[in-house]
Amino acid sequence: MSPLQVEALIKRIEQLNPKLNALIWFSADSVRRQAKAIEQLSGARGPLWGVPVLIKDNICVNGVPATCASKILKGFTPPYDATVITRLKQAGAILVGMANMDEFAFGSSCEHSCYGPTHNPWDLQRVPGGSSGGSAAAVAAGLSALALGSDTGGSIRQPAAFCGVVGLKPTYGRVSRYGLIAFASSLDQIGPFARTVSDAAALLETIAGFDPNDSTSAEVPVGAYRAAAAKEVKGLRIGIPKEYFADGLDAEIKTAIDAAIAWYRSAGASIHELSMPNTEYAVPVYYIVATAEASSNLARFDGVRFGHRAEDAGTVLDMFKKSRGEGFGSEAKRRIILGTYVLSSGYYDAYYGNALKVRTLIKNDFDKAFEQVDCLLTPTTPTAPFKIGEKTDDPLTMYLSDIMTISANLAGVPALSMPCGFTKSGLPIGMQLMARPFGEETLFQAGGAYERAHDWNKKEPAL
Repeated sequence: MSPLQVEALIKRIEQLNPKLNALIWFSADSVRRQAKAIEQLSGARGPLWGVPVLIKDNICVNGVPATCASKILKGFTPPYDATVITRLKQAGAILVGMANMDEFAFGSSCEHSCYGPTHNPWDLQRVPGGSSGGSAAAVAAGLSALALGSDTGGSIRQPAAFCGVVGLKPTYGRVSRYGLIAFASSLDQIGPFARTVSDAAALLETIAGFDPNDSTSAEVPVGAYRAAAAKEVKGLRIGIPKEYFADGLDAEIKTAIDAAIAWYRSAGASIHELSMPNTEYAVPVYYIVATAEASSNLARFDGVRFGHRAEDAGTVLDMFKKSRGEGFGSEAKRRIILGTYVLSSGYYDAYYGNALKVRTLIKNDFDKAFEQVDCLLTPTTPTAPFKIGEKTDDPLTMYLSDIMTISANLAGVPALSMPCGFTKSGLPIGMQLMARPFGEETLFQAGGAYERAHDWNKKEPAL
C-alpha cells in the first residue's frame, strides 16, 4: 500500500467504524508502521504484500489484545502469534486490527459482545450475523480488503451471507488452530472473508497447510485455489439436498437459489436432487457436542492465571465463582451450563455419547452424497438478516439461524458462502457450496464461475 492508500484506509475506518462497531481494537500508528516496514523490505514480495487483513478477536497476535469479546479476558495480551498470523506476516500482509464477535464465538448475530453489537452495513438496524460479524461487516464496508474469522457451526458463512461477501469454512485440519482461542475443538476452523472468490482463494493459500503445533492439522498439500477459481463448471456434478429446502425457508431466498441452480445447469453442470436424511438431527447434535466441548475449554478461565479476577473474594472457591460470574456474559453462561449438564455423571451416555453416534450418521450422509456428486448447493441461511434485538430473548430461535451451516462442521467438510442476490428491501442473500474433505478447489471452481457471470459482489452498501 502506498502512503496515500494507508491514510485513506485509516480515514475510512475512523469515519465508518463508529457506525458499525466492527473493529474493537485499532491503531492507526500500528498500520502506518507495518506499511512502512513492508515497503523497506527487500527481496521477493509475498502473495499478500501490503494487503490489509482484519483479525477476529479470538486469534492470538503477539502484543495485541485478544479478548474473545468477553470481560473475562479483558486485559489479556497474547505473548505469541497464531500460526495463521505468522503466515500472514510472512506473506507481507498488514494486520489492520481486531474484529468484534459474539463472546467466545457463542452466537449467530454479533450481539453477544462485551463491546456492544456490530451493525450490518446494508442496514444499520440489522445484525451482520455471527459469530464473526465484525470481520464480515468490515470487509463489506471496505474497512479491510480481507479478514479472518472462525467457524464452529456457521460463524464464517452465516455473516458472509448476511453481509454480502465471500466466506469459507475450510476442511477440518486444513488450517492450523494453533493460537485460536478454542470454542469447540472438534468443530473450530479458521477461514477467510473477502469481496471475491479469488481473493478468498488467495488468503486460504496463504494460511493453509500442515502445522506441527496443531495435532489435528492434516498433512495434505495446499491446493491451487486461485487457479481453481478461474475454471469453468461444465461437467461438474452439483447435488441439491431436499432437506435444505424444507418449510421455513424464506421465499425470496428460495427464488434466488433456484435462479443460481438454473444458471449452473445452463453453464453445463449437471444437477442432481438427493436426500441427506439425518440433516434434521444436526441442530440438537451440534448443541450437545459444541456446548460440551465449550464447557471443557472454558474451564481454564478462572481468574487465576490471566484475565478478569474478582476483587472481593474471600476464599479461592469464591474467587472462582465470582470471577466467572462477573466475567462471562449470559450466552456464555447458558452454553457452559448446557455443556456441563450433558457431560455430567448419569447423563453422558444419554446425551453426549448418543450425539457422537448421530454425528457419524450425518457424516455418512455426506460421504454417500459425494459418491454421486462433486459438490452440494444450498441456501446459507433460511432468512435474510434480522433486526438487532429481534431474537435475543428467544435463544432457540437464534440457534436455528445456523440450521443450514451446522452439518458441514459436524462432518468436517469444506463449505463456502457467496452472494447470489438481494431481497426486495436490499438485503444480501447467500448461497452455500459444500464439497468432500479437502475439496476446496471444487468450491472455488464452482464459486468463481458463478461470480464471473454475476455482479452481486460489485454492489456496495450505501454508507
